[in-house]
Amino acid sequence: MNDSIPSKTAYKVALNILTLGEKPEMAGVLPPGIVDATEKLLIASDAADKRTIRWSRSAWMVRVYEAFDWMMPGQFEAFAHRKAFCERQVQMAIAAKATQVLVLGAGYDTMGWRLAPKYPHVNFFEIDHPATASLKAKGIDKIGPQPNLHLIAVDLGKHKLIDVFTENASWNRTAPTIILAEGFLQYLPPQAVQDLFTQCAAVSTESRMVFSYIPTGRDGRPYAGPWTKLVLRFLKTSGEPWLWSIHPEAIGQFLALFGWISAPELMGESAKHGVELYAVATTSS
Repeated sequence: MNDSIPSKTAYKVALNILTLGEKPEMAGVLPPGIVDATEKLLIASDAADKRTIRWSRSAWMVRVYEAFDWMMPGQFEAFAHRKAFCERQVQMAIAAKATQVLVLGAGYDTMGWRLAPKYPHVNFFEIDHPATASLKAKGIDKIGPQPNLHLIAVDLGKHKLIDVFTENASWNRTAPTIILAEGFLQYLPPQAVQDLFTQCAAVSTESRMVFSYIPTGRDGRPYAGPWTKLVLRFLKTSGEPWLWSIHPEAIGQFLALFGWISAPELMGESAKHGVELYAVATTSS
């Protein structure tokens, strides 16, 4: 990724949310308010202009996405299911007394902004690369900042999470916390993924971690469906290649190496939509 250019993937996901909002059957899947909030944020941040928004919220764009869904079957609608899954997990964790939410690689996600007023006793933290985070912060300032929503611009490839929060007076290491890594881990090198899980276990003594991941195929590479070779080549050419994947049956053993316990009982639903799988873990301490 170019350090000075906002994430193309974050932008694409945000536009996909707008397009999914034009599919009637997605009304019961997408979190309430997410489509309108995403539009407001993209315009306010200058990440997208009104013309792009109109195209994205059109029946024509729905047909375009559906026409290309053959590349990664089911992945277009999977964005809606992933957003809904993560938001349900956050609200379940809050109901179970979590008072901190940490979103890694937040992009243009609006969950924190939408939920912060509903849960004023919960602190929402979002971390993303400065090139993307600066645009989002600009948008949040315009649509209305929330006192319990904390946006942090930092490159986790250059700075450790534990150092970031050691310097943040709002972070409480002993508070029950839920950490989200949604659509994020596959873009990190394997060592960076391992470091991230270690650091996430260290920043809070009582955590739940929710993440999505790409399974490893028989050839040892990330598996994106029947057209995996084409997809991986396209992602590499676009400058945001998939670098990490894992066999689903290895998740439990992998998590245990870095201070986590796999918690499938907290899933509450299917562990897969499109080409991505979901997982939930808790700290072992």
